[in-house]
Amino acid sequence: MGSDVNGLHHVGHVVRDMAQAMERYRLLGFTVSAPAYPVLPDPAGGSDDLFGVANAHVHFPGNFLELVTVLGENVPSGTRPMVLDVPWDKRARLAAAIRAAAADIRSFLQRFQGVHIVMADTPDIDRVASRLTAEGIGHGGVHAVQRPVDTRAGTRMEPARYLELSGVPEGRLGFAQNAPVRDQRVDHPNGAVGLVGCVLCVADPALSEVTRRYRACFGEARAGVDVVAESALADLLPGESPAALPAFACYAVAVRDLAATERLLRGNGVPATRTGPEEVLVPSSAALGVSIAFRQGR
Repeated sequence: MGSDVNGLHHVGHVVRDMAQAMERYRLLGFTVSAPAYPVLPDPAGGSDDLFGVANAHVHFPGNFLELVTVLGENVPSGTRPMVLDVPWDKRARLAAAIRAAAADIRSFLQRFQGVHIVMADTPDIDRVASRLTAEGIGHGGVHAVQRPVDTRAGTRMEPARYLELSGVPEGRLGFAQNAPVRDQRVDHPNGAVGLVGCVLCVADPALSEVTRRYRACFGEARAGVDVVAESALADLLPGESPAALPAFACYAVAVRDLAATERLLRGNGVPATRTGPEEVLVPSSAALGVSIAFRQGR
């Protein structure tokens, strides 16, 4: 078990204001792609149907961060349309799926602004689906999508496949698979080189069961997710207290030069605390509902 998991594929930070989130992430030293939103063109020539969510990405060589917000009456400034070219007979089903995803994001924001999406990377998602089914772990099946990827030649759409687990109280949890993009633009002023973990905080009585669930789904390494009890969170993340439980309280990124990252954060007015010789922590109050651990890469 677990040989079909390669760590984290991406985490999704659900935010209320995309412009504010992008500015905050730039202060944190990340390069953020222009946000995009789905469009289903009207074949009769009417106006495009505007709905769903808008997202922006922070790309690394092997995984990424995603900023997600629900579309209101107006599209956030600088957001580009992502035209979904689908047959007419599949349009209604796709539109329903996108609206359902937007409803999920709204429900997440009602709980709190922060990380609600965690996907593990897999080299064989069909094998994962078969394993989960055999073990009686509920999921929604494998779906194929196109995702925007920023490359040095511009943005292009790349195929990806994903699977979501059913009935997960902490948000959207699952697996994703896509081919590596060799010419991807991944430079960040803070020197970040990849997602290396996240922390899920749960009520103390739930710790044993949630840990068992993550081990059953993702193997002993749990895809880099550390499950901790609320009573132990202060020792791991000083000063942090989630708005609700369960909650992804923190995610961690590796950086090339931690001292340089710390100087950049402080130079941009971002509060940063040394929690050890190889980690600097930005509190959730400065990162829109989730703390961020910057760790010295190997």
